[in-house]
This record gives sequence, structure tokens and C-alpha cells, in this order.
Amino acid sequence: MAPQPIPPPREYGVTSTTRLPLYWCKYGLFGSQPLLFLHGGPGAHHDYLLPQMLELAGAAGGRELLFYDQRGGGRSKTSDREPITWRTQVADLAAVIQEFGLGRPTIVGYSWGGLLALLYAAEAATDSNLPEPRVLVLIDPAPISRHYRGQFEREFARRQASPEVERLRAELAESGLREHDLAAYRQRNFELSVAGYFADPRSAENLTPFRVTERVQQSVWDSLGDFDLGADGRLASITAPALILHGRDDPIPIASSEEAAKIIGAKLVPIDNCGHVPYIEQPAALHSAIDAFLREQRADSAARTP
Repeated sequence: MAPQPIPPPREYGVTSTTRLPLYWCKYGLFGSQPLLFLHGGPGAHHDYLLPQMLELAGAAGGRELLFYDQRGGGRSKTSDREPITWRTQVADLAAVIQEFGLGRPTIVGYSWGGLLALLYAAEAATDSNLPEPRVLVLIDPAPISRHYRGQFEREFARRQASPEVERLRAELAESGLREHDLAAYRQRNFELSVAGYFADPRSAENLTPFRVTERVQQSVWDSLGDFDLGADGRLASITAPALILHGRDDPIPIASSEEAAKIIGAKLVPIDNCGHVPYIEQPAALHSAIDAFLREQRADSAARTP
């Protein structure tokens, strides 16, 4: 199998209010309930969430999905050597929210994007110039502390060195694919580089390939220092209704999401037989849980409106 083709967006462009232009694109119904997506990384880009996450555009009568490539990655790459930090990403996110008139946004954050959503929400809780999120949906969010990040790094390294992955690497090296079909070889090599994220390494063949700008990734993580969003009180300031979904076989320890959910009062949905990429391994479970939560939040909001 191979990754599915990505349909063209309804609209696309670059931002005009961020210090550096950021690529954005929209899918779904114009004027319908907007969802702002934050991709992972840091230093990656939105493409690898597609096409699977577009399923949310057609649910519940239609939604508009807004994606953007965070500064330093994808179509938002920059030659500017100024370090990109978590504060840079929070400021860009705030500008995107304002530029697109999202008011109090509904944010869907995946992996690093989930942690970015939490960082933004914590900043908005104490800064009246930042609109607080209306709703947060966090899909396998990145670790909320350096401790949990260390656990993730060790587990991912263990999986990448596992006998199964080593066997698959040996098969690729002996296949002669590099000489006969370089594109297929590169695709297979990408799949093996991310195999440890999956409950079943073979599922990686369905993931749209992506690249991470390592300079950006390192700069953002370095800027967080010896972080612990639970212990330092930042998570406790978040009041938005939240849903956290986490694969039980994710190399990121589910304990990180359990702690975050407890502190912010989020609904936690563990997903069985699933690693870090539920939209590939368990899309039905993921989308149904998100759809039900967003329907519930929309109904609650309507009931509170006079």
C-alpha cells in the first residue's frame, strides 16, 4: 500500500500579520464551525495529518478545517537564524487566531501541537490580549514534562532497535529497491524511520511522508528547559472544556495525558491497539470520539445562549 492522495484545499495562502509569513489552507464548508489544527513536530508541517483528518470536515453537518505550517517547517520554512522558541509558536498561534477572526477558537492539537495548544491556553489564562480557547481536542499530546519526554525518548529508541524493525531494515537493504525504484526505496526508508510510533510497524506505510527541520525542533525543545507544566501550575490555569485521546501503545507514556487530564478536568479516551498515530491505526475510534465531544460542546453552548 501507499499513502492516500491529498485533495487540494478549498483556499490557501500565507498570513499577513505574523512576523514571518506562514502558509495556511482551508478544507470543508465555508462559514461552518471552524476547527484550527496544530500539527506536530516541532519543525514539521500539516501535510502528514492528511487526508485522514479531513474526515472531520464532513461530520455533524459540516465543519471548516484550518491548517497552517508552524514557523520553520513545511511551507513556512525560513532562513532567519533567530531561534524559534515555544513563545514564538504561541505568538504565531495568537496572530493566526486573530487574523482569521476565530474569536475563542476550537483547537485540535496533535502531538507537539497538543502541547502547543496547552501552552497557548495557559498563556491566554493570564493575558487578556489572548482569547482563551473555547474547546481543546488533544490527540496524543507531546509529554507535559521533561521527565515524561525522557521516558518517550528511551521507549522510541528501544522500539527502533527492536528485532522486528531491524529485520525490516535488513530486508530493505537486501531488496535492491534502491537501484530499481528510488522513490519506493525512499518511501520505505521513511516508513522504517517512524515505525516505532505505531502499535503495528506495518501501519507506517499509510502515513503521508513528512520532514522535520531539526534546527527548529531542537530550538523549541531547548527553549522549554527542564519543563513540567503540571508542577509549575500552568495547566491548572486552563478552564476550557477538553478532550484528550491517547493510544495505549504510544511510546509517549499515557501517564502524561492522564496527569494533564486530571489537572485540567479533561475527558480522557484511551484508544486500544493504537500507537502515536490514531488517525492511521484507529481512525473510526478517533473520529467518532472527537465528533461526539464536539457535538456535545456545541449543544452545551447553544443551551447556555439566551
